[in-house]
Amino acid sequence: MAGLKQFTGTSGFKAAMLGMVILLLLIPVAMIRNIIRERAVLAEGAEEEIMRAWGDEFLILGPVLQIPLVEYEEIKTKNDKGEEKIEVWQHTALYRFAPEQLSADVVLKTEIKKRGIFSVPLYGGQIHLSGTFATEKIGAGLEPNQKLFPERAELVIALSGQRGIRGVSSAEWNGGNFEFLSGSQGFSLRSYGQGGIHSPVNIAAGKANTFDIRMDIQGGKSLRMIPLGGDTDLFIKADWNAPSFKGAYLPIEKSIDEKGFEARWQISHLSRNIPSSWIEMDGIVSELAEARFGVDFFKVLDHYDLNTRAVKYALLFLIVPFLSLFLIENILRKKDRQGAEGLAPMGIHPVQYLLAGIGNVVFYLLLLAFSEHISFHAAYWIAAPAVIIMTGLYSRTLLGAWSRSLLMAMIMLLCYAFLYFTLQSEDWALLIGALGCFVIIAAVMFFTRRLNWYGAKEDTATEMS
Repeated sequence: MAGLKQFTGTSGFKAAMLGMVILLLLIPVAMIRNIIRERAVLAEGAEEEIMRAWGDEFLILGPVLQIPLVEYEEIKTKNDKGEEKIEVWQHTALYRFAPEQLSADVVLKTEIKKRGIFSVPLYGGQIHLSGTFATEKIGAGLEPNQKLFPERAELVIALSGQRGIRGVSSAEWNGGNFEFLSGSQGFSLRSYGQGGIHSPVNIAAGKANTFDIRMDIQGGKSLRMIPLGGDTDLFIKADWNAPSFKGAYLPIEKSIDEKGFEARWQISHLSRNIPSSWIEMDGIVSELAEARFGVDFFKVLDHYDLNTRAVKYALLFLIVPFLSLFLIENILRKKDRQGAEGLAPMGIHPVQYLLAGIGNVVFYLLLLAFSEHISFHAAYWIAAPAVIIMTGLYSRTLLGAWSRSLLMAMIMLLCYAFLYFTLQSEDWALLIGALGCFVIIAAVMFFTRRLNWYGAKEDTATEMS
């Protein structure tokens, strides 16, 4: 019995117990991670509700000329008498013809719409489309049995959703005004919405046909375009200072400051796999989808993303306080454990380690709760000092001296400062985290190099004090 008591009092046994306590604390850490995920899903649902009422993520495809096409097919048959008969079958389709040159100038003003504690960046503004159609090339490559009806041509613009367009302030075709009607007339990317507008136009044969269209638009979170023109030029100006340029093409010019951003794309037909004309949409949908490009109105350091990143370091923040308490207990304590400033005869109990660990786990719950109502930075520096003060005061009872309690608080402060700067440096997070782990392991190796893990009657760790 005495041998068992001696064994359970060794540093090695206590270290093993602490490992079990850490594993036990990973259960509430996993629960908090699930809470963060659930709140993020709830926020996404609220964002979708706001955007459904306002306008979805905006995508524009076009304009294109859409011309009815008839394909004639001769079918030879024989009657009962063996006489040959020729029947002519007609198949109707739509021929789409892309502009030779397409320019789009977009000016947007953003705002944050809220539903409860959740918010989403929305925008409204105007898009100016202009360009030319080389109509002398219409019909090139068609088979002899295919016939176009250019007198029934329509100009069609596909949109991701009908609510994305407030109206058309002006529309000109070859210098003359015209009006759009609602509907995409079958010209759409089904998986990205089937909204759109169309209008009949008169094609002037033998010369370039021009268009100039100004549309008032609205949407949320992102704006995308598909480069249909032989040469496509897109310019976007918005008062959002955290754009994220996404898609198949990046801007050739951009400027970002506190007032907003400006960006310009120039895309040649040689850099994409989209033909200048086609008939069946199914055969070109994948090429169109792959060519999407534009900008996301990115939330700078979204607090749910930051909470998710923070909780990934939870294991480290359980190990470091435990190691700190363990090292202070076994290395810095005085020989007289019953003195006024000494530890209790049995040292720190595993349950007391567990309570200290739970305090650090509660930090992530406080951080999530506060960050839903105030900025993440403010939430962090409310939750972290609260946990540091709580742990420091509790350490006073465990370690028996204010100096050691202050040392424990300073260690906790360094840990939370380290985590904060790691969260702010997304590109350098891995390097900072790796270096931090290296420093911690090195410190543990140094301070435990003379520790008697098997347990001796005399506290050998006092050789270091």
